[in-house]
Amino acid sequence: MTERQPAFAHRPPRSAFGKLLFTEAKLAWRQPIGLIYGLGFPVLLLVIFASIPSFRKPQATLGGLTYLSVYIPILMAFVLASLGLIGLTAPLATYREQGVLRRLSTTPLPRSWVLAVQLVLNLAVAAVAILLIVVIGVAAFGVHGPKQVPGFILTVVLMAAALFAIGLWVAAIARNAQVGAAIGNLLFFPMMFFAGLWVPRNVMPAVLRRISDYTPLGAGVQGLQSAMQGSFPPARALLVLTAYAVLFGIVAVRFFKWE
Repeated sequence: MTERQPAFAHRPPRSAFGKLLFTEAKLAWRQPIGLIYGLGFPVLLLVIFASIPSFRKPQATLGGLTYLSVYIPILMAFVLASLGLIGLTAPLATYREQGVLRRLSTTPLPRSWVLAVQLVLNLAVAAVAILLIVVIGVAAFGVHGPKQVPGFILTVVLMAAALFAIGLWVAAIARNAQVGAAIGNLLFFPMMFFAGLWVPRNVMPAVLRRISDYTPLGAGVQGLQSAMQGSFPPARALLVLTAYAVLFGIVAVRFFKWE
């Protein structure tokens, strides 16, 4: 007895992906949680930090750096963490809860396209947000741009891979949007602590800084700060990010449930 095929078994045209991308972009605009947390909030924090006079003065405790220059990489980490852990997981968990992913199996549209579209949208927002942080920081507040551009780009790419892999893992195990949001926030705030949002890594106690070195955002911020100052990111930081991306990527693919 042969397995029953979906009602529409022909291969979808490539234009269908663009239409799906456009539709998801409109939905994201109507429910802009990713835009708010991944784009608006980090840029707003940059403006607030730059408006504090003490944040723009070199600090001996920071090795002659300003708080503003130290917080630029942290805000970039904020962008990737909020989009990877919250902006990416919420729609996927909602679609599973509403049965959208299950119903896609009866159409010629590959279900994997939903994942691809969400990744493309959130990565696009991340790229725009990081570019805005750099441009505004340089043009409006006199912060120098990355001096080690290849190392900076490599670190951003590996950070995005690590955070989005973790986000896909959250989406894989979350049965509904509420669970996904709870897990995402549970991971977000400790990660941001070790990224240095409340206590910059430069002034963390040695024990906390060592723990931070092995967290995805701590390693990422370390790599970005090195690239901003003109040094290639430390190999350990890049390896930590690669390990998170590979491990959670494999686990997310293995345990992702469509129903």
